[in-house]
Amino acid sequence: MKDGYITRTSSTIPFGYELESEFGSFLKPIDAELEVLREVSESVFHGEISLGIGVDWLEAETGRKMSRPGLKKHVDKLYGR
Repeated sequence: MKDGYITRTSSTIPFGYELESEFGSFLKPIDAELEVLREVSESVFHGEISLGIGVDWLEAETGRKMSRPGLKKHVDKLYGR
């Protein structure tokens, strides 16, 4: 498995990843999307922006959507509650 790739565990493809065409069970990281997600998550955690602004920022920068509950779940998983 290549560096940064993760194994697909459900039918939903996580934000910042895309399905690897060669190997259907692995997900390839999209570095630009993961970097924006990291910046947004950090800003939400520190209270600099709201979840609503965070999901709008993600969509504006990457063209992919994420729900507010999805972003909250990601931030909680990354930084704890």
